[in-house]
Amino acid sequence: MAASRYRRFLKLCEEWPMYESLARLHSNYYKHKYPRPRDTSFSGLSLEEYKLILSTDTLEELKEIDKGMWKKLQEKFAPKGPEEDHKA
Repeated sequence: MAASRYRRFLKLCEEWPMYESLARLHSNYYKHKYPRPRDTSFSGLSLEEYKLILSTDTLEELKEIDKGMWKKLQEKFAPKGPEEDHKA
């Protein structure tokens, strides 16, 4: 299995100028040659905004908010016990 992979790798090296291509990728040649007009994604958010949203602190806050909402829903739709029916 390893021998066949090695043969396929050698064939790839023959067909593709391996070292030069890898060196260009490693040095960010294409990133500098074709710069992006803006560093945004499809959502329009910047890198800093993504970092803020995905930070551990923000995710923990969202978990707490979701937990609070989940608890509220559980309490609202939880089956009532017989003692609660007598109180109402």
